[in-house]
Amino acid sequence: MEISWVFIVFGSWLLALAFFLKIFNHPKRKLPPGPKPWPIIGNLNLLGSLPHESRECLPMLRNIGRLPYKYFSSVLELSDMEISWVFIVFGSWLLALAFVLKIFNHPKRKLPPGPKPWPIIGNLNLLGSLPHVSFHHLSQKYGDLMLLKFGSKPVLVASSPEMAKEILKTHDAIFASRPALAAGKYTSFNNSDMTWAPYGAHWRQARKIFMTHIFSPKRLDSLEYIRIEERQTLISRLFPHSGKPILLRDHLRRFTLRTISRLVMSDKYYSDDQSNSDALIITLETLQRMLDEWFLFGGVINIGDWVPWLSWFDLQGYVKRMKALGKNMTEFYKYVIEDHKAIKSQIEKEYVPKDMVDTLLHLADDPNLKVKLTSDSLMGLIHDLIAGGTDTSATTIEWAFQELLRRPNIMDKAHQELDRAIGKERWVEEEDFSKLPYIDAIIKETLRLHPLGALLPPRYSIEDCNVAGYDIPKGTNVFVNAWSLGRNSKYWDRAEEFIPERFIENNIDIKGQNFALLPFGSGRRRCPGYSLGMRLVRTTMANLLHGFNWKLTGDMRPEDISMEEIYGLTTHPKKPISVIMEPKLPLHLY
Repeated sequence: MEISWVFIVFGSWLLALAFFLKIFNHPKRKLPPGPKPWPIIGNLNLLGSLPHESRECLPMLRNIGRLPYKYFSSVLELSDMEISWVFIVFGSWLLALAFVLKIFNHPKRKLPPGPKPWPIIGNLNLLGSLPHVSFHHLSQKYGDLMLLKFGSKPVLVASSPEMAKEILKTHDAIFASRPALAAGKYTSFNNSDMTWAPYGAHWRQARKIFMTHIFSPKRLDSLEYIRIEERQTLISRLFPHSGKPILLRDHLRRFTLRTISRLVMSDKYYSDDQSNSDALIITLETLQRMLDEWFLFGGVINIGDWVPWLSWFDLQGYVKRMKALGKNMTEFYKYVIEDHKAIKSQIEKEYVPKDMVDTLLHLADDPNLKVKLTSDSLMGLIHDLIAGGTDTSATTIEWAFQELLRRPNIMDKAHQELDRAIGKERWVEEEDFSKLPYIDAIIKETLRLHPLGALLPPRYSIEDCNVAGYDIPKGTNVFVNAWSLGRNSKYWDRAEEFIPERFIENNIDIKGQNFALLPFGSGRRRCPGYSLGMRLVRTTMANLLHGFNWKLTGDMRPEDISMEEIYGLTTHPKKPISVIMEPKLPLHLY
């Protein structure tokens, strides 16, 4: 988010106002007359070389330059004494010496290059509305590893595959934690979810639960029927709109939210009916708005995070909105948990976990858990499951369609592959994907140019370390610019162009081993839901292309499609496109 100078000026004005109010709120006092004091030293320059002539001298020296001296009958009795300026100069010299020694007693560090920070705000003034683009341009000047200051806090930015590997593999354990930001505190149950939790026992246990019990291949296979049912519902909803303009984004978001919600907590807690006033049921629109705000706040540059003494003012109003969102999320997830517990208690002996919330509650009762799953932990993990699979999947498919509609020849190649491999009498299933390398290449090329997180969620160094010959102090915040990695001309030929064929010719990994392409991150913090997300994106993308022909509405031309972005924890197209579709399979399949 762009940092407006209005906030900075306003904050300074408030501090100045507080200072003057403190002065003028003192009651009016009638003080004895006396000479006008100098700044800092007061009237010490009026004292002579025989301070022992005054019994009042020592208490005065204890209050140098701060308290008014004692007056006698309008005449300062010691006015005939003068203290030599030598004392003042000598004292100033001692202070300067102490300051210099303090600086030079620190070991000399070799820090990465970066722009010179401003007082108070550091380099926050260099960030535009798209921080990943700002970082990319700065890296052209300062290099692939650069050090900035956000307020008073150091921020390291890695913009090349080599530097990403240093952070995410070579020194992964040191950079595995997260900074303490307002978003994690207020919208992620006090940093209790997987996204914002600091590196430690709770996070390690949560990741193990996700990988072993939630996202295992066997578990995902057992829930395939839900993905099939919801995919068919999407197609059935689209079919009546054939030949009419639609906003594809709306349908994709509804589909992914319905699918993930059923997988996580069943479909009994939300309603498609906006007019439903049941206080215990949330509409999909309300749930979607909550998720939209969560992704927004996860990516904003909140001034109070980086200039702590300004956090009290909440200059941008983000914290107030975060607290309101956190309250709504807590109410909803608490209801979901309590309802699942009630059902479990009624059928204790025959109880079998049906959804992911059931699985988490079952594990929470395990006495062998090293870290107890608290209410906040459960709510945080449930939210991770819902948020992690909805916005990311829908956004990837939307970006892919925007690229295909700009290049109809690529869409034609995709249709040809589907007709050859699948035919025209059935839909695409998850097991078919090995037969569709070109569709897979389209998705990978989309993730290269439009990574889910343009900046990987920030990391935080838990100890001093050396990266590529540079000294990185403990407590440094770290961003890996995934957007820059995908546009690195050293690794990608014609990097700015959409060319799926590059993935046909080379089997390029997207799971975190190829550091020129990190849509899901890498190392300990790699997205644990990668497998579910790719299943959802691949089959949905393939079936939308298989079932319909797509074109732009009205007089809109492919070159008119806007590829502008909106930044957040995930990066969306700024302007959703209006499209027209026509069925291309036998009507009985719809």
